[in-house]
Amino acid sequence: MTHTLTFHGAAGTVTGSCFRLHTPGGDVLVDCGLFQGTKTIKELNYRPFPFDPKAIRAVLLTHAHIDHSGLVPKLTRLGFKGRVHATDATTDLLGCMLPDSGYIQETEVERLNRRNRQRGRPPVQPIYTQDDARQALEHLRGHDYGDWFDVVAGVRARFWPAGHILGSASLEVELEAKGGPMRLVFSGDVGPGGKVFHQDADAPVTPDWLVMETTYGDRERAEATTEQRQALLRDEVAAALSAGGTLLIPVFAVERTQELLYDLGRLFDTGRLPPAEVFLDSPLADAVTEVFRRHKDELGPELHGRDPFERPNVHRVQSVQESMRLNSLARGGIIMAASGMCDAGRIRHHLKSHLWRPEATVLLVGYQAPGTLGRILQQGAERVRIHGEEIQVRARIRTLDVYSGHADRSGLLDWLDERQGVKRGLFLVHGEGGARESIRQALVARGWDAARIHLPDLDETVDIAGATGAAVREAEPRLAPAALGPDWHNTYAETLLDLGEALRNAPDDRTRERLLERVRAALAP
Repeated sequence: MTHTLTFHGAAGTVTGSCFRLHTPGGDVLVDCGLFQGTKTIKELNYRPFPFDPKAIRAVLLTHAHIDHSGLVPKLTRLGFKGRVHATDATTDLLGCMLPDSGYIQETEVERLNRRNRQRGRPPVQPIYTQDDARQALEHLRGHDYGDWFDVVAGVRARFWPAGHILGSASLEVELEAKGGPMRLVFSGDVGPGGKVFHQDADAPVTPDWLVMETTYGDRERAEATTEQRQALLRDEVAAALSAGGTLLIPVFAVERTQELLYDLGRLFDTGRLPPAEVFLDSPLADAVTEVFRRHKDELGPELHGRDPFERPNVHRVQSVQESMRLNSLARGGIIMAASGMCDAGRIRHHLKSHLWRPEATVLLVGYQAPGTLGRILQQGAERVRIHGEEIQVRARIRTLDVYSGHADRSGLLDWLDERQGVKRGLFLVHGEGGARESIRQALVARGWDAARIHLPDLDETVDIAGATGAAVREAEPRLAPAALGPDWHNTYAETLLDLGEALRNAPDDRTRERLLERVRAALAP
């Protein structure tokens, strides 16, 4: 087989996007992303790559989100010598995002190793360091949308606007093949359309093969204009402030932060909200906002000539000490902090300080992957564990879905219709099982041949040289499909919380002793 495609990530799960094209001119990666979600899934980041990094000739990145780009520093540290191609805006974003990711790896491992020393366990090494990330930046090469560029011998590519975040792209790859050029399109993450900062998604028509994301493939969202979105945000913020407590907004540093700053500014300027104090507690989000300023001419025309992110009541928090002082914020303030899924960063410290307060509010404004703290809160957990401590959830947990950077089910199907057909086959990726299956069923109902719709598993290899279908090459996956959902770590945390609650609610000490005896008996060999 001269041309194959292997799905090393975002297959049966949303994160870890990584697809390997094997061609006569060499192997090329499309995305090289960090796995996020449960501890079982995140452990993949520490394992060896399922390929030789030195054998990869080039990398093509659809956009800067860490689940699409976050393992590039590991790749370069382990011997990759080629170029990493992306749009110009994506390369600028990665200039601050990858070093920040390296810093997170270092600090989280340092905290873990302190606990490991106390428990007599061996230390672990970070996935990569800040220095590794800075060295990886030397491999970046930026491109304009629409410009063809050579990747390796017999392979060229170009980027199309995806409408997802600044610099995001769908990718068209053309391969020299027997019988004429073969074209593949990788959707990347498809935006929902109508975004303040970007034009709607576009991509070429009638590719031979199409690899399409399905993040929201089983969900429909009500369409909202800019004014309607701002009205929904106003209602949530007003309700949170009237409750008398702090409003916590876990944010993604790229796009979600800037959209919220823009909308809050409009609400303050027009008097629809009083000018509450807003604390942007994310040095990365602050740095990313500077990238948005540099690319302001690429954003919506209503932003030209003005700074949509600067206001006297918006405060940028840099140091850890400044961040800690926010925990004494009396009332009425808005804290925006990373990470957007509540799985790392400063937001976890703020959640520890505020989740137990009934007057506080947590507003979730993005996708929450299975097993993340954000998803657990979204599902109504009454208690959670943060940094090994049990926290009762008494705060209001709210979700505002109009800020999603992803097209919903109808949007994805419309985007696919605009491609005017796929000659050979369609691969559904970057979605949980239900999301991919929902899109598959919709396409079959529309008359698609089910044999041409593929739901690849992790590490599955397919032959794309065939004329009509993809021949599966069997491989042992690093994780079985069943392991991609909530894992035993989640069950363990829930069990500890349930046990603690049962002990507290027991009528007397004798009952508590009997309960513990049953637990110990179950643990006996």
